[in-house]
Amino acid sequence: MVNAAGARAPLILEGVSLALPSAAGVVEILREIDFSVATGERVAVVGPSGCGKSSLIAVAAGQPTAGAVRLFDQDLGGLTEDGRARLRRGRVSLVFQAFHLLPNMTAEENVATPLEIAGERRAGPVARDWLDRVGLTARARHYPHQLSGGEQQRVALARALAAAPALLFADEPTGSLDAANAAVVADLIFDLTAQSGAALVLVTHDDALAARADRRVRMFDGAMTGGA
Repeated sequence: MVNAAGARAPLILEGVSLALPSAAGVVEILREIDFSVATGERVAVVGPSGCGKSSLIAVAAGQPTAGAVRLFDQDLGGLTEDGRARLRRGRVSLVFQAFHLLPNMTAEENVATPLEIAGERRAGPVARDWLDRVGLTARARHYPHQLSGGEQQRVALARALAAAPALLFADEPTGSLDAANAAVVADLIFDLTAQSGAALVLVTHDDALAARADRRVRMFDGAMTGGA
């Protein structure tokens, strides 16, 4: 599948279902999902809590029970877990509602460490540049417990985008923030992905935030009900 400009879609889900065992029996989490994201496109996935939005992100980088997931034109079903990890590395990043910063590292170290692991020789300068882009130059040497929730989420966003991913998943990135900090983080997500050209899959229950995306799809009870 290609977009209007002829670029191949970085993510395609075809007939994707996910079922997990439980004490009460098998539970259907996702049902027959058809979904794609074009290069550089920002797509919002909306719906009530428990409808399968976060599971959609999980399966988009992993393995469904049924159906096919194609990531950068590779069928994930034909890859081992190590193969899937190699495919995602440096090309897919995630931002969550919980910030997942390492508590014993400064803001700069939190951004730089994944770059160092990936072999980036200029990890420090790149990390400082991204902290500047999110307005945290003065907080680079602070530890997570010294930062506000909004500042921690901005560090997490800098960490996610510093690797120059082609695809960013953001799962309720403003869900734990007050209105002022949520607005700052939302502006940064849309501005920085527009600048970098990264495609964005934004999971949110906030219709106002979703309205800023190029396209919005709605989920209910594990299925997409429109807009895919």
